[in-house]
Amino acid sequence: MLERHELEAFLTLAEELHFGHTAERLHVSTARISQTIAKLERRTGVPLFNRTSRRVELTAVGRRLYEEVRPAWDQISAAFERAIDTGRGLAGTLRVAFVGAAGGQLLVGATELFREAHSDCDVQLREAQMVDLMPWLRDGETDIALGTFPIHEPGIVTGPVLVAEARMLAVPAQHPFARRESVSMEDLARVKVLQLPDTLPDSLREDRTPRTTPAGRPIEPGPSASTFNEMLTLIGAGHGVLPVGAQSRRYYARPDIAYIPISDAPPLQWGLLWRADGATARVRAFVQATHDLLAVSQTKTP
Repeated sequence: MLERHELEAFLTLAEELHFGHTAERLHVSTARISQTIAKLERRTGVPLFNRTSRRVELTAVGRRLYEEVRPAWDQISAAFERAIDTGRGLAGTLRVAFVGAAGGQLLVGATELFREAHSDCDVQLREAQMVDLMPWLRDGETDIALGTFPIHEPGIVTGPVLVAEARMLAVPAQHPFARRESVSMEDLARVKVLQLPDTLPDSLREDRTPRTTPAGRPIEPGPSASTFNEMLTLIGAGHGVLPVGAQSRRYYARPDIAYIPISDAPPLQWGLLWRADGATARVRAFVQATHDLLAVSQTKTP
């Protein structure tokens, strides 16, 4: 395999046809260029350049090699520059996904703050269903996403917790629990709990739809659905209940569903997710913008 400095020396000399000018362009000595070209010619077994005291010119083999290598080298160089721009630069496009109305509202604010500082970066917001989020991240359809924790998946980075909200139990409006001020985690043993899709991370499913209560009592699993609205429809039809975040009461108010606080449940946490190999400058800057937005909001809160 040819090394980069060998290719650069050959291509530059083929264009300059002057050892001194080639050395100046590549910031090396003329002797270094001569040695590199001589090494290439030993490897090919034929001269690539004809040299006289007055001029340097390509041989037929050298010209053919130049014509075949130059386009490929240009493509490699352009691809490498694009990789650098993606990793270090902020210009371009950042694709951001979210699940649920509350998540979208949060990211709209973060996007506005991000664009104020980085007007050369276009942010594309896209809503994902809960089953889409991880595949989109892994397949590169989105660069960063807002979702619920915990997520323990190889190759996926979770940022700090951005928002924590109380957990509530979504129950049919006519269910006996709907008349109570609150329920406990132990009450889940008395109902059928809908299940998150099995394509979601195990860590998330175990947190949102546990198999047993804290005291070890079994929780009967109910049917599963692919979207949150499908689950709400199942709940309203009396097929089970589901622990949800408190924001559901505001953004998903329905006459067939009641939201009851779970008195002893830990908060439901939200944060940003991205691929470990996708921590670009744009991703890092957006994470910072989201934190800045929340910091300002907390400062304004009386």
